[in-house]
Order: sequence, then structure tokens, then C-alpha cells
Amino acid sequence: MTTNYKKGDSDTRPWGTWEVLESSNNYCVKKIIVKPNAILSLQMHNFRAEHWIIAEGEAMIVLGEDTLYRKKDEAVYIPKQAKHRIKNTSTQNDLVFIEIQTGETLDEEDIIRFDDSYGRLS
Repeated sequence: MTTNYKKGDSDTRPWGTWEVLESSNNYCVKKIIVKPNAILSLQMHNFRAEHWIIAEGEAMIVLGEDTLYRKKDEAVYIPKQAKHRIKNTSTQNDLVFIEIQTGETLDEEDIIRFDDSYGRLS
């Protein structure tokens, strides 16, 4: 297993920000903040699965053919190679969730985008 993430890594995206809270060869833990009414791309990962735990706010999650709704203290599992996306359903408050990545390769290169509101298709 390999990871290119290091504790403290962060990035700003059109929809919000992410920061690596902890990282090892076996997992990566990120804090992700999604701006009000923002949505991440519809995407999948070939080499990693993700566990999302909502810390603040409410989310609409597309997972395969299903649309799920999660709020504070609720979670969802995203298997590898499953199409998924998350949207902040609030128009006023940030959505904050913790993402735990597990898999063979953990890096930003393992993103295949199918639809993106910000023109970032792969």
C-alpha cells in the first residue's frame, strides 16, 4: 500500500477545502468542508474505498443509483469503483465531514470524474 498524503496537507477547491488529519500506508483521514449549496464531482476511485462521517450539517449523497441523505453523526461507506458525489444541502452553513480512505493506493491521482460543476473532467 502507498500514500502520497502527509499529515497537514491541505487544498482549496471550488466547492470548499480538505485537510489531512492523519496518514499512514494503510489509511488517510481527511477533514472536508463543503461550502453552502456546493457539490463535489460525480467520481469514482479504482484503488480506494472511503468512509464518510458527517460532523456538521446535512448532505445529499449519490452512491451508484441511490440518493442518500445524511446528517450529523451519520455515516456512509463508499466502495472502491462506486460512482459517488456529495452535496451540501444548506444554503447558509458549511457541511463538515471526516473521510477515511483505505486501499492499495491513496493519492489525488485516483479520481475519475464523470460530471463536474466546475469544468474539471478527467
